[in-house]
Amino acid sequence: LLQRLTSQRESPARIPPWLLLLRLLTAALIVIGLAGPLLNAETKLFGKGPLYLIVDDGWAGSAAWPARKSVLRDLLDHAERSGRTIVLTTTAPAPEGAAQTPPQLLSGADARRQAEGLQPKPWPTRRAAAIDGLLAAAVVQDQRPGDVIWLSDGIETAEAGTGQDVAALTKRLQKLGAVTVYADPPGRLPVVLMPPEVEGAALGIEVRRVRASGGRGVQVRAIAEDGEVLGRLPLAFKAGAATAEGSLEMPSEQRNRLARLEVMGAQTVGGVVLTDERWRRRPVGLVSADEVGASQPLLDALHYLGQAVGPYAEVRRGGVADLLKRGLAVLIMADPGRLGDAETAGVTTWVDKGGIVLRFAGPRLAREAGATDPLLPVQLRRGGRVIGGALSWRKPETLAPFPVASPFNGLPIPTDIKIRRQVLAQPSLDLADKTWARLSDGTPLVTAAKRGQGWIVLVHTTANAEWSDLAFSGLFVDMLRRLIRLSQGVAEESGSAPLAPISNLDAFGRLGDPPGGATAIPGNLFAETAASPKHPPGFYGTPAARRALNLSQNLGSLARVGDLPGGVETRTYVRSAARDLKPWLLAAAALLFLIDLVASMWVRGLLGGAVLRTGAMALAVMTTMTAPAAAQTDDAFAMKNSLETRLAYVYTGDRRVDQISEAGLTGLNLILWRRTAAELGPPQGINPAVDDLSFFPLLYWPVVPGYSLPQGAAARIVAYLRNGGTILFDTRDQATDTSSGTLAQLSRELEIPPLVPVPRTHVLTKSFYLLKDFPGRWTGGTLWVEKAGERINDGVSPVIAGSHDWAGAWAVDPEQRPLFPVVPGGERQREMAYRFGVNLVMYTLTGNYKADQVHMPAIIQRLGQ
Repeated sequence: LLQRLTSQRESPARIPPWLLLLRLLTAALIVIGLAGPLLNAETKLFGKGPLYLIVDDGWAGSAAWPARKSVLRDLLDHAERSGRTIVLTTTAPAPEGAAQTPPQLLSGADARRQAEGLQPKPWPTRRAAAIDGLLAAAVVQDQRPGDVIWLSDGIETAEAGTGQDVAALTKRLQKLGAVTVYADPPGRLPVVLMPPEVEGAALGIEVRRVRASGGRGVQVRAIAEDGEVLGRLPLAFKAGAATAEGSLEMPSEQRNRLARLEVMGAQTVGGVVLTDERWRRRPVGLVSADEVGASQPLLDALHYLGQAVGPYAEVRRGGVADLLKRGLAVLIMADPGRLGDAETAGVTTWVDKGGIVLRFAGPRLAREAGATDPLLPVQLRRGGRVIGGALSWRKPETLAPFPVASPFNGLPIPTDIKIRRQVLAQPSLDLADKTWARLSDGTPLVTAAKRGQGWIVLVHTTANAEWSDLAFSGLFVDMLRRLIRLSQGVAEESGSAPLAPISNLDAFGRLGDPPGGATAIPGNLFAETAASPKHPPGFYGTPAARRALNLSQNLGSLARVGDLPGGVETRTYVRSAARDLKPWLLAAAALLFLIDLVASMWVRGLLGGAVLRTGAMALAVMTTMTAPAAAQTDDAFAMKNSLETRLAYVYTGDRRVDQISEAGLTGLNLILWRRTAAELGPPQGINPAVDDLSFFPLLYWPVVPGYSLPQGAAARIVAYLRNGGTILFDTRDQATDTSSGTLAQLSRELEIPPLVPVPRTHVLTKSFYLLKDFPGRWTGGTLWVEKAGERINDGVSPVIAGSHDWAGAWAVDPEQRPLFPVVPGGERQREMAYRFGVNLVMYTLTGNYKADQVHMPAIIQRLGQ
């Protein structure tokens, strides 16, 4: 046995130098890739201590909030890679009643979670108070110098009582380390729309900006309550001017529907003005039986009435029947005598529907007093009370203070108004309740009665100087103005009665429910009230009598942040050019590993034809895996998507957006499985230029800035829409319309007709849940659909467009936990987002099924016959 043992010693062959170099390069790529290098990283940090991040989250910060969030994420990523702790401070005060967290040291992950929940607030910042709190925080005192990054809104606001502008505050911050201030360039600073001035038939519009913003123009839109655009007004700033002005003329019918004015593309509460009855122009009809107007106008009652209501109402004259045909808010009759039966019936029907009849007494009414008249609020005594008459006065009477329940309450009463004659009301148990004004001796001067939805009001004296001096006074104008406002159920604030919040604007100019800390405003202080955490901008009062509080009504002039102290670096918000090299380096390392494997087998002589084919197939598989948006094999794709119903999302080229889309549709599938009979397959990402779209009832399309359709995609998408498919376009930017940007470009390329806001009776509001709004991660914007009847698609709109980031609200992680915060409504808003998703899927799967249910009673009745 020992003799047969060989004594030859074997030594391993030497590794070829080129193979050793290949393996060293592979190891180097893995090490460098795991370090997470960035290409074109622009974030520069100098100190070794904490990173102090100060964020202006007031109203002006909403103008380019996505850019601010992008810079904030880059800074947090850089600090986390450097192992730096972070102190995050915001400068806008928290909503009333919310806890204000003091500055504290945070890890990168904690700071990122806190930053993701940041949203701008619809009121100004209080920078001095925020920085005082930062400098006084105990957690900051013992830290070594770090870096201070201030993400400012670019607007200078020297706060009252502090005298500290941005320059003074940054000088104080330098004790914490090197200071860098971000600000928008002049051309991108926000503009402010001022409350309009009433100029007869037009509204005077004024837009303010920072003076050094350069010459550019804006467009102001007038919008109704239902989202319809009533008018547009282009305005141009002159070179160096801080304001642009113009007049917007609209017919009275449209002006009375006006709900808000907004600067197109502003996307900030400063570019929105809510309107109330102060800006409406009511049509008022004047009726009189006298024919003295042309020859002796100063004796004509209609002359005084026209002069009193003309500045703020559209005055129409004519017969009762003709006036009612044109539509009125108030019908004023100056002692016209008894109307015919047909005229009386027409007026009473009109009043029942919400009109107001305002009558003035006179000789004819005094003669006919005592007769039954349905257009009188009280029964009258025959004859009139006059000096020297049967029911005589010794001297003319003056007015008593108005009752608290009267719409005239709070108006000052001049002492020189004298009433010399009036018609008297018959005493009754409810006469006091019907009295809105009385004389100093207690006799009623103005009485009113509710009839249906409207009012019948009687002034017991004349509208001219024949019986009183009332028509000569400013009180006469104020009384008529309040009565005309009452025609739409809106009365001016009475005294100091508090006006409770009804709905409020957020920082992006979207109207929603009042936040928890919003409080009522005393009526007599409303004009002086500024937007604040206690009183955010919005509507106050009651739904029938509301007043608009706008951010701009007590906002001063705008100025850009001035010169900063020496040593302070300034930067602008730009999209980060940094590129994460980690996936590319690791992919290159994997490719070199495969080459090393093949080379090793070749050196050992093990590389045959079968092995070559296997390696080529593996390489092809890996290449396909690294390009998810590439075309998929037709047979496999068709087999995969025809065996079960799937929702699809469009690849955008942005990996993070595509991941959110997939996670969002996965979360929606989970909700559908739990709550409905729909069991859908996993969501499918598609490239519209190469993939067959006909397998999918619904495509979710997140619109990213700068996206352009691949060649050949437009024709495939148009065919998909015409053949029954539906696309949900989501701009994810909280915009209020679809008239500009990338989505507008896509609309033109895809031949999408004009869209309209979702009507309240649309099938989307009732296909599974009953919904009024369609929130996602954001809320407050408009959901747009194709106008009914444009195409035949079983009643389903081929295009649905919005801006609420629905995928972000639906998205879940592998443990089925929500990935992103939902603002401002929290989990209740997420639930409503899920409900919208369910309605959307049911709408696309069942068509107009729910709309057809209105015909069920007739169908059942026919079956019974």
